[in-house]
Amino acid sequence: MADSSFDIVSKIDRQEADNALNQAHKEVEQRYDFKGTGASIAWSGESILITANSEERAKAVLDVFQSKLIKRGISLKSLESGDPVSSGKEYRITSTLKEGISQENAKKIGKIIRDEGPKSVKSQIQGDELRVQSKSRDDLQEVQHLLKAADLEVDLQFINYR
Repeated sequence: MADSSFDIVSKIDRQEADNALNQAHKEVEQRYDFKGTGASIAWSGESILITANSEERAKAVLDVFQSKLIKRGISLKSLESGDPVSSGKEYRITSTLKEGISQENAKKIGKIIRDEGPKSVKSQIQGDELRVQSKSRDDLQEVQHLLKAADLEVDLQFINYR
């Protein structure tokens, strides 16, 4: 019998992220407490730029965007936001959406699988994803439960389960 396997990845559905940003933009435009504050949220290349006339308003816009991401099923672990930076009369927050598993996180995940997972399971790093193999599908499912329970700073998805 051939080995069963699956891949561990960290990806974001760009369309859902764009929908969340558009919903947040509409809410910021319509909400009474944002009127006249110059609050806005928009794509700036690959990053997201939030502007407002005060630090609190900029953080409030970020909070609105985070709530829209959660409703769209995107984990906040994949959102990386800086602190509000003063730029003239306005405050700016630059945020990015992280995709892929970094080498150090991939090594941490591999170590968790080696130390706590079933002995028959093998993992290997392939670029920004991990491939996990075993003869037993039950062992693979046990690894998935183990990684879901682990507190990692990356949002993980399991794909190509064969």
